[in-house]
Amino acid sequence: MTGTTTTATTTATAIDGTLDVPGAVLHYQVRGAGPTLLISQSGEGDADRSTDLVRRLTDSYRVITYDRRGLSRSRLDAPERGATLVEHADDVHRLLTALTDTPALMLGCSLGAVIGLHTAVRHPGLIRMLVAHEPVAPRLLPARERAHHERELTALQELYRRDGLSVALPEIARTLGIDPARTDAEPGLTPQPLNALRVANFDHFIRHDFTAIVHDTLDPAALDPAALAHSGTRIVPAVGRTTPRTVFDHLCAVSLAELVGEELVEFPGGHNGNTSHPEAYATRLRQALAEAS
Repeated sequence: MTGTTTTATTTATAIDGTLDVPGAVLHYQVRGAGPTLLISQSGEGDADRSTDLVRRLTDSYRVITYDRRGLSRSRLDAPERGATLVEHADDVHRLLTALTDTPALMLGCSLGAVIGLHTAVRHPGLIRMLVAHEPVAPRLLPARERAHHERELTALQELYRRDGLSVALPEIARTLGIDPARTDAEPGLTPQPLNALRVANFDHFIRHDFTAIVHDTLDPAALDPAALAHSGTRIVPAVGRTTPRTVFDHLCAVSLAELVGEELVEFPGGHNGNTSHPEAYATRLRQALAEAS
């Protein structure tokens, strides 16, 4: 393993730690006990973004969350530089290798789902099951649609650079079929504020991770059933119940299901159902993991 791990244990089942990786130091959190389940969050989401979901899973799973390189507490040697999706996948490999000796379960949401796909392809035997929720992976689409959505992402990047987050964020939400007013959410949730930390994370996500998506190198042929049998990973493609069927993240999930030969699994909420419907999402995730095991 490359790098060193430093951890601070707060209880028998709660650990906050850091891991040195090439070009960065990753912050991670471990909660609960049971089979290891890594959650790779979407967008600007850091280790705390899924907290409502995580606490509904820790009675049955040892849940790992982390700040993707460039976000929150994960420090970069060169802050002005982004990362490729291959580098993000290699981070997952190093993180899981440091924290478990057995193949893990993984929930990847949006960008996190694409990271999971790369991890399955590049690191056979590391993940035994990946629930890939609406991967933002234009390479899974036919060439014409792929080019259209890559241009769309580039235009959103340019809009952000020109007019800022307040203008770009509603357009990003529209592109992904997200309800910006969050009218579709479980009752009683306290929304996480769009504070300075999240604004900084959005800045890194839009400036750098959008570029990683547009220049992705994922080979769809590596996701056919024969190739996946070699990797040891079963991929469960997932969509949000309220995500419009016409947006590209839903279309990517449909294409993924066809590639891997699996039925599409529907989850509560939309693209961000893991944060808007944590109770129902946790229940459906447990079912999906049990049904596919």
